[in-house]
Amino acid sequence: MATHPKPHVVVLGGNFAGLGSAQKIREYAGDRVEITVVDKKSNLLFVPNIPAEVFANHDPALSMFMDIIKPLDHDGIHFIQGEVTGIDPDNRTVDYVPSERPGSESHVLRYDYLVVAVGNRLAYDRIEGFAEYGHTVSDTYHGNLLRRYLPQEYRGGHIAIGSARFHQGNGAEGVEPYPGGRIPPAEAACEGPPVETMLAAATWLQEQGKGGPKNITVFTPAEIIAEDAGETVVNQLLGIAGSMGFGYLNKTEDIARLTKDGIEFTNGASLEAEVKIIFPDWVPHDFLRNLPISDNEGFVVTDLLMRNPSYPEVFAAGVDIAIAPPAATPVPAGVPKTGQMSEAMAKIAAQNIAADITGGAAKRMPLSELAAFCILDAGGSGIIFRADHVLGTSKHAHVMSGPQAHWAKIAFERYFLASRKHGMTAL
Repeated sequence: MATHPKPHVVVLGGNFAGLGSAQKIREYAGDRVEITVVDKKSNLLFVPNIPAEVFANHDPALSMFMDIIKPLDHDGIHFIQGEVTGIDPDNRTVDYVPSERPGSESHVLRYDYLVVAVGNRLAYDRIEGFAEYGHTVSDTYHGNLLRRYLPQEYRGGHIAIGSARFHQGNGAEGVEPYPGGRIPPAEAACEGPPVETMLAAATWLQEQGKGGPKNITVFTPAEIIAEDAGETVVNQLLGIAGSMGFGYLNKTEDIARLTKDGIEFTNGASLEAEVKIIFPDWVPHDFLRNLPISDNEGFVVTDLLMRNPSYPEVFAAGVDIAIAPPAATPVPAGVPKTGQMSEAMAKIAAQNIAADITGGAAKRMPLSELAAFCILDAGGSGIIFRADHVLGTSKHAHVMSGPQAHWAKIAFERYFLASRKHGMTAL
């Protein structure tokens, strides 16, 4: 187990939140720290634009991956391609197994600061019938299955698009410095992708002469879809979707099973569908469960400094956190689950690690950053919305529809992949 002459910052994860954290730590702390990123893969998957690639009949595996080794090396950041198997917060160590080739031995990595940004598991394996009858656009493998199915096997039947229930942890409840903070339940992890997929599928149907919005029903386990955007935005979105002819089913509770002919829900309802495009529960990685830094589900607990209250050298950013809110401004635990907020979290975590090392002032996550911002590309058009202030409570929102959404999504992808720098705010 190597020793380090400078404070050693270990970042777990190399996708948006992990890459952003590592690069921002280097920016703010300079050469005062050593930084190591650990990820089982050596590339970043540009998840936001997979649906657009699939419905344009482009192979997302050819365009949605970005090497992270070279940009990290450019910033003097060491990279280990390894799968994390354990964290010991008391001894400040991480266990990992090199993943470049199967069969490797286990290693231990010591840290002075730790940033957990490994993302989540997508629990398709918990949905009965998904392997036989389900589709999704969450990665290149499943995206390509759908891309090949649509032109070759789709018979023109109904398309159902929606979410399984998200199982939220209790991590932010009563955490200092906000004891007694009320945490409203989040029934779905993030429903921007189902709404975007709904729009893109309708465009594809129209272009292929196989129908349009009336062929599609979008469903949610929650009271309203995209609940984290707040009622102001959702009512506008539902108004737009309803006028176009989309079907809508809410309060399904969860998916009981997928069948050849449709979906059965745990509330007793069912939905006939030839194509079932599903977004699953977002589950923490197994090595995060039953740790003193995690809640009862395995989400890493942080305050608005992105710092764990019990282990101040542990930070987290991205979709694997349970954020502790002020009591007067309730925020769902385990949510937000969007890239824009992952960037904000990475920046705050990096600023506070740098502040510890350089003697600077701590930076709390501004509540203005706890906002829903989504670009939903429908293929040539789409919707952009932002709900300001705090998730689910916003009274200030803006929705814009038109070709700006399509070009904004493409512009961000091209900027990101060309610069190899995390920075959604540059859009």
